[in-house]
Amino acid sequence: MHKTGKKGLSLARRLYTSRILGLALGLLVVSVAVLPLDPAPWVWGFMLFNGLLWPHVSYQWARRSAVPYHAEHRNLLIDAFLGGFWVAAMQFNPLPTAVTLAMMAMNNVAIGGLRFLLVGAAAQVAGIAIGGVIFPLSSVPMTSPAQLYACLPLLCLYPLALGWICFRQAYTLGRQKRELLALSRTDSLTGLLNHGAWKDRLDEEFQRCLRHPSDGIHGAIALIDIDHFKAINDTYGHGAGDVVLRQLGKLLRQNLRAADIVGRYGGDEFCVILPDLTLHNAVQAMDGLRERFATLAYEQDPALKVSLSIGLAAFNPAYGDASAWLNDADQMLYEAKTGGRNRVVCQRHWQVLETSTV
Repeated sequence: MHKTGKKGLSLARRLYTSRILGLALGLLVVSVAVLPLDPAPWVWGFMLFNGLLWPHVSYQWARRSAVPYHAEHRNLLIDAFLGGFWVAAMQFNPLPTAVTLAMMAMNNVAIGGLRFLLVGAAAQVAGIAIGGVIFPLSSVPMTSPAQLYACLPLLCLYPLALGWICFRQAYTLGRQKRELLALSRTDSLTGLLNHGAWKDRLDEEFQRCLRHPSDGIHGAIALIDIDHFKAINDTYGHGAGDVVLRQLGKLLRQNLRAADIVGRYGGDEFCVILPDLTLHNAVQAMDGLRERFATLAYEQDPALKVSLSIGLAAFNPAYGDASAWLNDADQMLYEAKTGGRNRVVCQRHWQVLETSTV
């Protein structure tokens, strides 16, 4: 995947912290391992640069790069190359060598998976080859107690730090995934569920009611239409229409139960699932909503008055699927609109009941 900009810079920041810790601990391992070999002064200077200055140099290099993500991959390969170089400088001392290669392999696989592990291993081999030319192998030294103890901080602290960084990254990605999922299921204008998300919840509610047909499970769905909404847009402008839609969304959120499931079905139609509610109580709830909405005032256009037509259908065990339930509510909404609007029309077992201001 091509990563640029902020995402690449975020990677550079994470690696900056882990590189500071890892190379400082690695400096302890390498310095104790090469001390008995009496290295030249330039080796000590290069070791100090790699352990203390390179983390800051590599971060600035990546931060100033046009593509920080690619720059960090280059820096990681340099890390691997230098790790191999120091393995040769330590004359393949068993424990420091194993710790150095293992920590770098863990870092590479955490960053780029198996592919980057193999690329990093190739860079380590190249570093070992160059180091072998500069530090010809005479004999492999045995690990001393001091060298063993020097390896312990790197073995204990660096995996802990890397695990924490990976956890934080996984947590952030999980939170972003949940936020994206919520956005994909939410109507941007009203903040309610969108058409698809609401229909998924309707299927769930239908199955719940169907599983308990003998327990007296009640439930109803309502389809709500804003009367003459096209005329509102034509007369007062689409901005006013958006205000009306948001007002209705807010009214639905504030005046229904927490268990009720509200969505924007599309355009100027809204939809509500009313679980465990008798048809009589559902009619009262929707009629109260209709009356409150009709009294709302709009500061931008004081002359604007808006009403609702609402169709209600109670759950019927005879329904074959949720679509049949929804179709009945839609038919009742049609009856409300053709019957004069500004009213609630409901159906239960094919009996039509009506409430209105007339």
